[in-house]
Amino acid sequence: MSTLNDGSAPCTPDELLTRLEAAGIPSRTLEHAAVFTVEEARAVRDQLPGAHTKNLFLRNRKGRMWLVTVQADRVVDLWALGEALGAGRFSFASEERLMLWLGLRKGSVTPFGLVNDREGQVTFALEGALLEAELINIHPLINTRTTALEPRELMRFCAELGHEAVVLELD
Repeated sequence: MSTLNDGSAPCTPDELLTRLEAAGIPSRTLEHAAVFTVEEARAVRDQLPGAHTKNLFLRNRKGRMWLVTVQADRVVDLWALGEALGAGRFSFASEERLMLWLGLRKGSVTPFGLVNDREGQVTFALEGALLEAELINIHPLINTRTTALEPRELMRFCAELGHEAVVLELD
């Protein structure tokens, strides 16, 4: 088992779902075959109404880390994204950083990973258009499940973790 930057074990998917329930956040989780890309996730979409997402774990030249969640079909220009967020030039963060700070493996990137960023080192940005959806679909820390919940409930959960989302308006 891998550990976080503080030496502790990451939250498990079942622990996360228990936390959502304890927080009074209604959600529905579907188990499915592992998906690693937006293309592979298309097979699951018909079973889950609502908006589907693409999640990027990024860092800028100063080493600041960002978790950016956008609509699944959104084409993302990292240079323009860095400019929009005032972060400068972005690159993808390493798999090692992904595990150390969010407790996640490649293919499982999700806003729920913020549950593992206990030091508040990762800035969360969410595409504003996703807030208009009735439901938003994201992995619950693992890419063999997808959890649907209301966007405002996701925002509330992240805020309770100390991660107020930066709402990102894209063209």
